[in-house]
Amino acid sequence: MRGLLDLATGCYPSFLFGGPVSALLPVFHLHESDPAVLESRLAYAADNGYRTVTTDAIARFVLEGVHPGPRTVALCFDDCWATLWTLAGPLLRRYGMSAIGFAIPGRVTDAAGVRPTIEEQPESAVAADWSDVPFATWPELRSLQASGLMDIQSHTCSHSAIFAGPQIVDFVTPEFVRRPLLNRPRASAGLDRPWLTPEDLGAPLHVQRSRMSDALRFLDDEAPRARCIRHVAESGGSGFFERPRWRAELTAIASGGRGRFETATDREHEILEELHKGRSMLEARLGTCVRHVCLPWGIAGHETHRALARTGHQLAFADRLFGRRAVAAGDNPHALMRLHERFLSCLPGRGRRWFGTAKS
Repeated sequence: MRGLLDLATGCYPSFLFGGPVSALLPVFHLHESDPAVLESRLAYAADNGYRTVTTDAIARFVLEGVHPGPRTVALCFDDCWATLWTLAGPLLRRYGMSAIGFAIPGRVTDAAGVRPTIEEQPESAVAADWSDVPFATWPELRSLQASGLMDIQSHTCSHSAIFAGPQIVDFVTPEFVRRPLLNRPRASAGLDRPWLTPEDLGAPLHVQRSRMSDALRFLDDEAPRARCIRHVAESGGSGFFERPRWRAELTAIASGGRGRFETATDREHEILEELHKGRSMLEARLGTCVRHVCLPWGIAGHETHRALARTGHQLAFADRLFGRRAVAAGDNPHALMRLHERFLSCLPGRGRRWFGTAKS
């Protein structure tokens, strides 16, 4: 629905439909890396004479009006999954390009060294995002930053989803393992609290929102949650969900809970902490200056915009209704929008595709 609305209101730049890029700066977002797909997109950009720029060049364009030059684009790897190191780094080096990595420091782990890349162990490199260490480690991020291949910036401290209401919409079932890692909610307040995992079978799930939205966090009652988890464990674990009335059993156990909403002050404090710690942890571990942030899921509420002004972040990438999905001089620096990576092939050049034919 959002895509159709953007299309109907002219949010997509004209170069997706065969027009020129003109005075815009196309910025593309990428996530997990498929080696064949990523290489084909980098090859298209390189073969057609495009060069890449990073966040400070974007900031200079937005804030001062200094365009980085013709045939320039920015590539953003959100989340900094392990394939940022094992796949993206080697391919960027191969094509003489650089990119921006938006890291989640609260999810980054340390390691004694770096992992083999696709040049050394292709099979393990491709599967790295599904390993026990799914994000690029601190040594890997430091190496990418030091090499000039990657400009590491903030994706907030924890990239958290929160509960936003008392209504129970589901429970953690064996299918929860299929839920994307970053879409699993943090049920309790505080950036040091754990997220729900597939091991928490039976835990009630409420409606979710991004921590960076204006939603007040709903803190569910931990006692009924613990009883639900215990009941499932004592009733066969995953086999419990083969019972025809398993949902009714858990609903009865969870229905007596007394949750509460956080205060507006609590919300303000935690949003500020997400921004402050996201920057300070990266600066401390990488020894760099972090000036920019990408908001998870592109969501930034009014409270987050106020917090960005207080924390002094120069740029923030976030969606805005009817906003243009490309960067222009004078744009709101805290609401910059990007394009999906599949639209790289819509850039003017040999072998160009148009909107609707670009491969996903």
